[in-house]
Amino acid sequence: MGKKRKIELITEEETFLVVNKPPGLLSIPDRFDAKLPSWKQILRASYGEIYTVHRLDRDTSGIMCFARTTEAHRALSTQFAAHEPAKYYWALVEGIINEEQGQIDQSLIEDTRRPRRMRETDKNGKAALTHFQVLERFQDFTLLEVQIHTGRTHQIRVHLQSIGHPLVADPWYGRRPNLLLSSIKGRKYRAGKDQQERPLMGRTALHAARLSFAHPTTATRLSFTAPAPKDIRATLQQVRKWNAIRL
Repeated sequence: MGKKRKIELITEEETFLVVNKPPGLLSIPDRFDAKLPSWKQILRASYGEIYTVHRLDRDTSGIMCFARTTEAHRALSTQFAAHEPAKYYWALVEGIINEEQGQIDQSLIEDTRRPRRMRETDKNGKAALTHFQVLERFQDFTLLEVQIHTGRTHQIRVHLQSIGHPLVADPWYGRRPNLLLSSIKGRKYRAGKDQQERPLMGRTALHAARLSFAHPTTATRLSFTAPAPKDIRATLQQVRKWNAIRL
């Protein structure tokens, strides 16, 4: 498992956990390589048996819920299968989106030409609905709050790519595999002598920021937030400094 990872706990109840998943970590064990570390395995080591309710992509950081009892697992899974929870993400995308908000209603299907990837389709796919709202604009990027009304694989990534604004540093659906500070600063960038530049954002710029669902026992509506990790905070700081729109 490697070094022990710190668990950022958002809330702990007898029936469920809400945690802030770090980027670069699988939500659940990989189907093809069980040796790869996963968030579920790490949580089990501290909390005992837990049950998967929903998932985040490996590179996506943010809020996740796990059930701690079979009854809670059944109740929460029923909610997520019916798309009842409200799920909101922060997404940094390429280019400027002029509309204040928008909606993408396009079915998705596995891309048989590219294993483990998804694509849009007009038939035989699974319905997928995404709503986005602009939070902040820059010269070359836009920060969005994205709500998904369905939970399809790679939904946000494919939908935003379909409107010409892929996520920053998305190696599968984006324009570049990472974001370098030199690409933001341009001629103002000065590298240290014999120093190789490290990516400012080395993974898909997507963070699950808010989650709301009904308590599995009392049915009371609950809402939780997960603060953005260091890499997203650092990227936004540099983008605001060097890529701000000059009025």
